[in-house]
Amino acid sequence: MSFEEDDRVVLHDEHSEHDGDEGTVTQVMDTMFGDSTYTVSFEDGQETGVPEDSLEAVEE
Repeated sequence: MSFEEDDRVVLHDEHSEHDGDEGTVTQVMDTMFGDSTYTVSFEDGQETGVPEDSLEAVEE
């Protein structure tokens, strides 16, 4: 599943201080290998270069 700007997501990355937090996709970047990485903003910061498999869509 790919994500778009303004999508609400949950980050799953045990190495991140935002692991398990809900945030908003603020930027989508395509890599030279054809996949995408994301910038996700949270209440108290952001994560950049997040791979798609580390994100889960928030159920509306």
